[in-house]
Amino acid sequence: MNMKDYKKYHILPAEPEEVYVALTNPATIQLWTGEPAIMSTEPGSEFALWDESIVGKNLEFEEGKKIVQQWYFEQEEPSIVTLKMHPHKQGTSLEIRHTNIPDEEYDEIVEGWEDMYLRSLTEFYI
Repeated sequence: MNMKDYKKYHILPAEPEEVYVALTNPATIQLWTGEPAIMSTEPGSEFALWDESIVGKNLEFEEGKKIVQQWYFEQEEPSIVTLKMHPHKQGTSLEIRHTNIPDEEYDEIVEGWEDMYLRSLTEFYI
């Protein structure tokens, strides 16, 4: 199975700490996704976003700075998402790195990141 990686920087008009909360607090996640979310900052805990259309496991947290997750796909190699919040003059530069995306899911995943995840998160702050 062929794998691809996705990397993007996205500017958000909010402080890194606020973005971190928006990505880790289930009540806040529900505000910007419009769907119930299961999320905790306990490494090893499982999460579900968009009514379980994205599910996986939380691996690592650095408050206000970094979130590392495994997103579940039907494959042996883990697909890892690393979200880093960098201070930026306009608020936060959110660095997204998503590794080991199955080839046949790549276009859909990238579209999901850009049209759902990042668009919803950006609109939350406007």
